[in-house]
Amino acid sequence: MKKIELEIVALSHSITQTHSYAVVLGEVNGLRRLPIVIGGFEAQAIAVALERMNPSLPLTHDLMKNFMIAFNVELHEIVINDLQEGIFYSKLVCSSANDTVEIDSRTSDALALAVRFGCPIYTYDNILDQAGVLMEDDNRKSENVAPASVTSETGGKDNLKSLTLDELNSLLTEVLEQEDYIKAIAIRDEIKSRGK
Repeated sequence: MKKIELEIVALSHSITQTHSYAVVLGEVNGLRRLPIVIGGFEAQAIAVALERMNPSLPLTHDLMKNFMIAFNVELHEIVINDLQEGIFYSKLVCSSANDTVEIDSRTSDALALAVRFGCPIYTYDNILDQAGVLMEDDNRKSENVAPASVTSETGGKDNLKSLTLDELNSLLTEVLEQEDYIKAIAIRDEIKSRGK
């Protein structure tokens, strides 16, 4: 089967499941999108890597990357290779000096590692046919402006817009102390939009 390359185009609070997030993968040079519901921890791990944030202590996926580098294991690609009863299954394609192996992984963990290693993400047509969504061509053009947008459960940008700059900075400090990096990204973006 021919592999189809995907990229992360959005990460947001899930509308369908409380305390969950959705990562939206988009077909490179195509109009299909693949939304995947993931947990909060994995969403934060992906957001931290996408935004190139440096947490005070390494997250689990950072530890995994450091472990792989220390033992000369390269992550070449991840492949979302199966979908059963609404659950996506993935493989990490890794190599060492002697061997190339495929390791089963939760898709959310595979995505968190792919972002850290900068490796490609692939799937197959049958998975996009089962769970994908076809976007209008106009939507694709607007997504190219911000390839991986992150929204949060802070109530969205409208609530943040009503806060003063001092309140935003205080809130940013508070959420960083709580290690809620998804909220921190939304707050930081609002501060940046005000020119500071």
